[in-house]
Amino acid sequence: MKVAVVGGGSTYTPELVDGFARLHRGLAELVLIDPAADRLELLGPLGRRILARHGHSGRLDWTTDLDAGLAGADVVILQLRIGGQQARISDETFPLECGCVGQETTGAGGLAKALRTVPVVLDIARRARDRAAPAAWIVAFTNPVGIVTRALLDDGHRAVGLCNVAIGLQRRFAGLLDVPPDAVRLDHVGLNHLTWERAAVVDGVDRLPELLARHGPELAEHVRLPHRVLELTGTVPSYYLRYYYAHDEVVAEQRRTPSRGARVAEIERELLELYADPALDTKPALLAERGGAFYSEAAVGLLAALRDDDGAVHSVNVRNAGTLPSLPDEAVIEVSCRVGNLGALPLATAPLAPDIAGLVGHHAGYEELALAAAVHGGRDRVYRALLAHPLVGQHDQAERLTDLLLANNSEFLEWAR
Repeated sequence: MKVAVVGGGSTYTPELVDGFARLHRGLAELVLIDPAADRLELLGPLGRRILARHGHSGRLDWTTDLDAGLAGADVVILQLRIGGQQARISDETFPLECGCVGQETTGAGGLAKALRTVPVVLDIARRARDRAAPAAWIVAFTNPVGIVTRALLDDGHRAVGLCNVAIGLQRRFAGLLDVPPDAVRLDHVGLNHLTWERAAVVDGVDRLPELLARHGPELAEHVRLPHRVLELTGTVPSYYLRYYYAHDEVVAEQRRTPSRGARVAEIERELLELYADPALDTKPALLAERGGAFYSEAAVGLLAALRDDDGAVHSVNVRNAGTLPSLPDEAVIEVSCRVGNLGALPLATAPLAPDIAGLVGHHAGYEELALAAAVHGGRDRVYRALLAHPLVGQHDQAERLTDLLLANNSEFLEWAR
């Protein structure tokens, strides 16, 4: 299997290479693709040393030439960030001027990221269609994953979206239950970064009620939500639900503290210094502070299932296609799926509870409008998407946020200049 990583200059890359080195012996070739040649000159050699340390026979190369890197790839992983950490810092700060959450994957900041990202992703995917192996898979780890995945599917690509929220909670549940992670099968449901765990099945028995009874306060603290929310819903929500269930509290916190992006930029500078050490042949401990826990395990497990047709269950972003009757078939949802070489098939799932269904439906409507704005451009489309977002929803805020978003992103949006 040849895997091409677009955005291979990311400081995440050693995490991904380490996962392949430990868990995926079927990897024949890994190619890191990035326009930043200086980063590739650090990450490429480090990746080779990590593979060698684990005795992996796969070859690792790197290139700034997208077309050359895509040639013959069986899988294309997207982990790019258009605008880098400076754009992220913008996404996390300009919404605060309107009293709205500043976050890079949801709210006005998430829309800004979608507008910057979708056109670039579609260009990459169209080039991969001509240069990668027939029936190659595109795995989108680029946020906002749900919108990016739908853009790819609407454009006719063989794509699936991946997030690390579910695997992180699976590992936490497994630790509390003292069972291997693979023994826990989640009923993971919702949209990307808007998900709930409704069951944690071990040997045919749902252990989530037990987890909530014994460890409810601990789990609530982990996702930074009131314990009462977990009690009443009978679920463990993603920590991203805090932006919805505790919006004003989050805004107040964000106004008092530096943005997450500012801290990540510092971590990245430190990581790149570490990566320059020719003796380094492992991912450094500091990488854990960068975020993306279990990213490599999620990615490698998904790729193995697509290749081996083993029917393993993974939580991924796929077409709704009737899975959640309250949503249009063409929507992209994030649910537990059985994965094989034909793709990911959602497991049978119970209807959503009314409160969850309402929020999911509201957000799915926003995502459809956000994708239209990302593909076609236009101030009115941006405004309409913001007006539809559950975290905005007011005319004055949507108008002001539209102006701020476009002012902060004009260099990336040709139509907005």
